[in-house]
Amino acid sequence: MKKIVVLTGAGISAESGLSTFRDEDGLWEQHPVERVATHEAWERDPAYVNDFYNMLRGKLLAAKPNDGHRLVADLEKKYQVTVVTQNVDNLHEMAGSTHVIHLHGELMKVCSSRDVDNPHFIKTLTPDNLEVAPGEKAGDGSLLRPYIVFFGEAVPNIEKAAAEVMEADIMIIIGTSLAVYPAAGLMRFAKPGTPIYLIDPRPTVSAKQNLHVIAKGASEGMRELSAML
Repeated sequence: MKKIVVLTGAGISAESGLSTFRDEDGLWEQHPVERVATHEAWERDPAYVNDFYNMLRGKLLAAKPNDGHRLVADLEKKYQVTVVTQNVDNLHEMAGSTHVIHLHGELMKVCSSRDVDNPHFIKTLTPDNLEVAPGEKAGDGSLLRPYIVFFGEAVPNIEKAAAEVMEADIMIIIGTSLAVYPAAGLMRFAKPGTPIYLIDPRPTVSAKQNLHVIAKGASEGMRELSAML
């Protein structure tokens, strides 16, 4: 089976009703990065930061995978597929994708604020227990924090993602502006000659050798690409 690596960004989840961060009416307009998505913000006001992610979990609970997510999952019928996502939602998993690498963390998980990536203190929240209360503690006695990679923090899964891209026979990029590094640099790890398909209604890069641009939304673009493949 040929190997496909799919890199996804906020655009694929926007069709499921989850706000993107960078658009004019995006989340950063109402909730500046400096208040909710940096380590300094967490140190300054952990209750405020947790409230923001509590709110996002409520929105996620109301969201469902769209055709873009489902068509990515359907690729597993004919290909070996790895999804590398910048999104913190779990819509790829809900759609049926079985190998998902989350670069920026997972919204439905919380962790120790002292030892973020220690698996002993990472907890998955459930639909009937979505909120972290002020002062709630992790197993090591530190405050529970979102299992999210804040701006300025290392991206622990980037090397794993790069290794997957190196082995890809085909790469698909969906719904990302390719503005956030290190994720935006992943396609440089593709082998020379690897076909790369970019699905985005407002692509910021133009088509060039090996890069095929489909200027459509995630679901419509994946329908077109699935037919091509």
